[in-house]
Amino acid sequence: MGAKGTRGLLAGAIALIALGVVLLLNNFLFLTGFNVTALLPLTLVIVGAIILLRGDIVPTAASRPFGITRGSVESGNIEVNAGLVDVFVGGLEREGRLIAGQYAHDSRPQLTVENEEAYLHFDRAAVPWVNFADWTIEVARDLPWGLFVSTSIGQINADCSGLILSRAVLATGLGGIRFVCPPEAFEPIQIRSAAGSIRVLTPPGIRARIVVSGPKIFRVHSDDVRYERETSSTYLSRDPRPGAPTVEIRVTGTFGDLYLA
Repeated sequence: MGAKGTRGLLAGAIALIALGVVLLLNNFLFLTGFNVTALLPLTLVIVGAIILLRGDIVPTAASRPFGITRGSVESGNIEVNAGLVDVFVGGLEREGRLIAGQYAHDSRPQLTVENEEAYLHFDRAAVPWVNFADWTIEVARDLPWGLFVSTSIGQINADCSGLILSRAVLATGLGGIRFVCPPEAFEPIQIRSAAGSIRVLTPPGIRARIVVSGPKIFRVHSDDVRYERETSSTYLSRDPRPGAPTVEIRVTGTFGDLYLA
């Protein structure tokens, strides 16, 4: 735990102790004319401050690293239902592992393997409600992945620049999405947000075709150096490397903005 988290926890603990003392004095009538319910907003402030300073309320069970060896797996699928939690997805630097990262303590992801294809499930319902630590998921780069990530308020940051995607769906309610385009995808990638900003980044040399749908209030901000506009709702990345496969990304939004960079 860092110094910032320690100070935040200490301040929160002192405030809660002080609140408990006041409530005890009130219960034993040492304080007269005191309205206990007036302190309820203070409790919310204290809990909110601890979450902002630490990332969660539980002092020692925020998150733990995890790792799963690859074995005979030749393809993988990840389903993430994150709720309020922020999620980062990226590629593993270390070979020999299927997946590694950081997840909530005592909530190891569920893994099943069928015919050399792995299925991993991350569920917010399996995590203590007081735990708001970010989830970090890093996967093997040399096999295709199906990626399905959804949040209600949490943010999604998917750096797929070194991955092969067989299919992918990223969806948020109020949270934003940052997506880095992979070099190859077997099926169109679906990105959706009801009320969050979406950022799509295409590395040099990648051939990306981005199709946008949504109402007029969902605005597109495109970098003309990196993209050319094919139609009113379609954008193509500039200067792809010869022979690069086309990665199609379908973006849907209602409120918020789309940034192409």
